[in-house]
Amino acid sequence: MNLFDKFKVGLVKSSSGLTQGFENIFSKKKINNEVLDEFEELIISSDAGVNVAAELRKDFESFRVDKKINDHKEILKLLADKMAIELLKYEKDLSLMGNAKTSAIVISGVNGVGKTTSIGKLGKYFKENNRSVVFGAADTFRAAAIDQLQIWAAKVKVDIIKSEVNSDPASVAYKTAEFAKKNQIDIALIDTAGRLQNKKNLMEEYKKIINVLKKIDETFPNEIILVLDATTGQNALNQVEEFSKIHNLTGLIITKLDSTAKGGVVLAICKKYKLPIVAIGMGEKEDDLQPFKAEYFSKALLGVET
Repeated sequence: MNLFDKFKVGLVKSSSGLTQGFENIFSKKKINNEVLDEFEELIISSDAGVNVAAELRKDFESFRVDKKINDHKEILKLLADKMAIELLKYEKDLSLMGNAKTSAIVISGVNGVGKTTSIGKLGKYFKENNRSVVFGAADTFRAAAIDQLQIWAAKVKVDIIKSEVNSDPASVAYKTAEFAKKNQIDIALIDTAGRLQNKKNLMEEYKKIINVLKKIDETFPNEIILVLDATTGQNALNQVEEFSKIHNLTGLIITKLDSTAKGGVVLAICKKYKLPIVAIGMGEKEDDLQPFKAEYFSKALLGVET
């Protein structure tokens, strides 16, 4: 299965909902305000947000204003191309991470978004791209998180640095980065806690983690990536807002796009926060975390073939 096919399979639930809506719209004889309203509501229902929906409505209207809708595939292709151009600026080349020297990558996100699983899948991806990896289990407040990362480390065959439950997260982060630097490991992936209900404590923990990493190398952390669960819809935007207050983010991973998610949330997040997308998760298998490709995402979401 090539990469585009993985996007099509992964986004089939998001795409099918939009496709049915488009079929209803394209059954109309002519574009008028009622049809345009239906189109805009359909885009909003995909969690793309009001601003994105309004822009796509303008594009849709310009393609077929006052004309019969006689080639809906052409219209969808034009929309997909416009969407891809807009999203292209938010592609971040995952394969280049850890290419030159040891990189410390801090992975953040609220509990339940698939953060630890994403670290495991990232580890597998990097190893397959000839990067050496070490995991750091700095979410020390949940024994389950430490155990889960340990399982992934064994599965992917990478080292893991961990400590006892409730031990100092910054200490684990420090030891992980120190181990990576000393052993010339390309990438240190550091898991962190995600308890937004106590933002003050969480902010202090992140500040401490970042400060101790800089003691090893002033360029650390090289990346601070936030993991979001696409099924939470517009709530994902609130999480970006809150974590951006805690620390500067360098990229996003969006998970669970294969489930009941509405893939339009990717558009809403990019539109509002201008943050690059490192990867998207489209399934439970080890290789279902894929680098974000704007063209493939846009076409798979709208049901357009390459």
